[in-house]
Amino acid sequence: MALALTYSTSHTLVRMRLAAFRHALKDQFRLSWIVTGGFVGLVLAGGTIWVAARGDNDVLVVVLAVWMLGWVVGPLFAGGGDETLKPEYFTMMPLPPRTLSTGLLVAALAGVAPVISLIALLSLVIAGGNVVAALVAVPALLLQLFCFILASRLAVAVYGVLLQVRAGAVIAAIVNAFILAFTAQGWALIVAFVSTDVQGTLAKGARIAPSGWGLVAVEAAGRGDWLEVLAALAGLVVLGVLMLLAWSALLVRRTTASRAGGKVRRSLSGTDPRSGAAAKELRSWTRDLLYGHKAVFAISYGLFFCMMPLALGWKAMLPWAGPAAVVMAAAMSANLYGADGTALWTTLMTPGANGPDVRARQRAFLLVFGPITLAITLLLTWWSGYASAWPLVLSVLPALLGGAAGLVVASSVYAAVPTTDAHKRSGNPLNSGENEGETMGIVYVMLVLVASTCAPALIVALNVGWWGVPIGVLSGVLAWWYFGRLAIRRLDKKGPELLTLLRHGRSPAEQAKKTAGLDALPKWKRTAAGFCLGFAAIPLFPQAVVPAIFKLTGNDDTRSWFLALYQTGPWQWVVIVLMAALGLSMYAFGGLTYYRAKKRAPGGSVAAVAG
Repeated sequence: MALALTYSTSHTLVRMRLAAFRHALKDQFRLSWIVTGGFVGLVLAGGTIWVAARGDNDVLVVVLAVWMLGWVVGPLFAGGGDETLKPEYFTMMPLPPRTLSTGLLVAALAGVAPVISLIALLSLVIAGGNVVAALVAVPALLLQLFCFILASRLAVAVYGVLLQVRAGAVIAAIVNAFILAFTAQGWALIVAFVSTDVQGTLAKGARIAPSGWGLVAVEAAGRGDWLEVLAALAGLVVLGVLMLLAWSALLVRRTTASRAGGKVRRSLSGTDPRSGAAAKELRSWTRDLLYGHKAVFAISYGLFFCMMPLALGWKAMLPWAGPAAVVMAAAMSANLYGADGTALWTTLMTPGANGPDVRARQRAFLLVFGPITLAITLLLTWWSGYASAWPLVLSVLPALLGGAAGLVVASSVYAAVPTTDAHKRSGNPLNSGENEGETMGIVYVMLVLVASTCAPALIVALNVGWWGVPIGVLSGVLAWWYFGRLAIRRLDKKGPELLTLLRHGRSPAEQAKKTAGLDALPKWKRTAAGFCLGFAAIPLFPQAVVPAIFKLTGNDDTRSWFLALYQTGPWQWVVIVLMAALGLSMYAFGGLTYYRAKKRAPGGSVAAVAG
């Protein structure tokens, strides 16, 4: 009876998951994300199979460990992973926790990521070397895939529990920041490890990790060591069962735990609209765990990103930890009004509150991130010992702070994304609604926009030194004032429409209007535009901007993965210019493609479509 119920539940959930996936394919924006992610995943899966074909199992086991790590940490940066079927949807149904968790696990297989991971795990068949090992690889790769998915679901569940308490939210933010910084700067740690000849140690550690048990079973089958084969496969089975039981227990906690209201510790002390709005915003940053999580994440990311090269004894990036934290903080706060949801109603219903509210949000952002990033910048610049970095970072930091404080409020009213209201958040605080792809798109755009606000100050500082500081302060103040003014005007003019969007989301008619111009484009052009917008930052920033800064500041010792710095003489500048032109061309092609498509949409203007 229990087995029949489990089968019936799994079958129904799989059908629901596939139906939701077919619906997602009708949204051109989500489709572009799916296609781009699928393409990148297939490339990585092909690389994994190529490693296996070379016969280097020491490298293969490390690559498989990276795949499992991606399953564990990937959802933490993608809004809690794909939760099309939320456990809360089935709270009122008489389903045992293990039946529900098993059904959700099976339904999770009906997606793009599991298929790509299955392709990558076919490397175990190739790594076997003979027919017997290849036969053992079949159950090994299936068990390995189930462990990948279970590890992902369990990590999200544990992370959700951590975000329910302040200390857990801080710890989770620090861990996330380290992982994300490692994806960009991990090369320094890897080079440091390789230079100390620990490749063999890494391979041994990867074989001990659960991600390597499938390969261990295949290698043992090739040697005829059947006891080790059984031990490795049994280990995967036991691990999967334990993770399933743990996940089931966390699902019960998530769907049954009561959420009592918090006790008011102290009333707001504001005496006028400005001070009242400022007090409210500061309370949001200090009491809302997701706000605090984002703040700790941004600061930690800036520190990790610029301190990882210390593994190689390179201190040149230390002065830039503060500016990097500001850029990341702005990107994480790009949907500030969207995160408020229907709470915007209280502001709109108060006469004359739009201006004080926008300025209060800007001041709160500066109070939260200004002092700490300034302290980090001063301390780490002094530690680095680079005297030439002082005018650069002290010019860039005020420009970035002002630009970030202005763009945060402007982007959140001009490009707000509907999310789940704070009082309706599910047991997975990472999941903020059905528009995670759109939210991530705004985050990427904000990274570029905020970084560009420091360009005038940086150019002046590079050419005339300390004169860049007043330019940075002036540009920061102007950006703070101007973008804040735009946000106030937008709220005064389109406040009710914004509230309707945040409350009900976009109607089918608005969705059709939004994508009408894109639908008329050939698929190859839509895909190419999405690819260009997603990857244009690679040639523009790490391959052009960063090497140019190194050249201008006289740092000729670091090459890393910067292609231009491996050239000689004037060819370095030639490569820098070509990479910058490539990145800008990709941005121009992608941006113009989407802009012209929206202009052709019904309504005749970008403003009509965005509104």
